[in-house]
Amino acid sequence: MNPPTNLRRRPLGLFPDRPEPRLYDGVVEALRARHYSRRTEEAYLHWIRRHIAFHGYEHPRGLAADAVNRFLTRLAVMEHVAASTQNQALSALLFLYQRVLAQPLDRIRGVVRARRSKRLPVVMNHPLEAHLARVLAIHQQDLAEAYGGVDLPDALSRKYPNASREWRWQFVFPQQRRWVNPRTGEEGRHHMDESLVQRAVATAVREAALRKRATCHTLRHSFVTHLLGGGYDV
Repeated sequence: MNPPTNLRRRPLGLFPDRPEPRLYDGVVEALRARHYSRRTEEAYLHWIRRHIAFHGYEHPRGLAADAVNRFLTRLAVMEHVAASTQNQALSALLFLYQRVLAQPLDRIRGVVRARRSKRLPVVMNHPLEAHLARVLAIHQQDLAEAYGGVDLPDALSRKYPNASREWRWQFVFPQQRRWVNPRTGEEGRHHMDESLVQRAVATAVREAALRKRATCHTLRHSFVTHLLGGGYDV
């Protein structure tokens, strides 16, 4: 079933040549104005589309908290999604109603909650010290050659003009080759594409014959676990 015309209209300010508003573009503008990541943007749009489709493409302005309740309950009961997935869908819909439609939902009651996984996260041993030593050597060489800066987010580069060359701001997985910042003309290193890191981790796990199911996400669990083990307050 195709969505009605009022859900397929043209965008807002992001596309000034097409001024007629469209719901999804309003969501994109609201997310980017608050500096949400593109991955979050894609996820939120996915759940908003699913919610609208579930209710026969009725505009969400006419759907109240009970409609959101039914959609979230279906995710748990019929689709058996994980608790984190259901929570992401809820976050997307709360954002839609509060930030885009300016119609904050009443308290959502009676949602059947998805079951939380009882599986403990996989934790690796100290995964990163030798790697960071190699990255630091590359960064120091870049500095010696009058490079070594990274593109800082938002206004940080104006507030801290020398921060882009500091070690603490460098990427953990930098690109092999330096790149030219199209805005400033400066040459530095950006982070490598996430798919390259994912493939490298998968290859390393396979070649090391690890019996643990380790992914890039495992590195985050390992980092926090070792901080806790070292007595840090996270």
